Amino acid sequence: MNTDAFIQKVLKERFSDTTVITIAHRLNTVADYDKIIVMNRGKITEAGSPHELIQKKGTFYEMVQHTGKNANAIISKARSSYEAKNIKYNDW
Repeated sequence: MNTDAFIQKVLKERFSDTTVITIAHRLNTVADYDKIIVMNRGKITEAGSPHELIQKKGTFYEMVQHTGKNANAIISKARSSYEAKNIKYNDW
């Protein structure tokens, strides 16, 4: 397991009930987060779940598209995470 995957696993397991603030340079790192903030020059340009932002086809979507062959994996991860969380929250 590479270092990034290990860190993500620990964050998800040990801090699942905690707010975690992550500064990420790899989009796949945050593709399954509950909410993200996209910033440009110190200003917020978008905020929401990765899946929602991809659907809006704004800045985050453009960033995902620039990852090239990795874009489909990021989109899939964001969608799967979003659907799993919505099923979980709707079961209340």
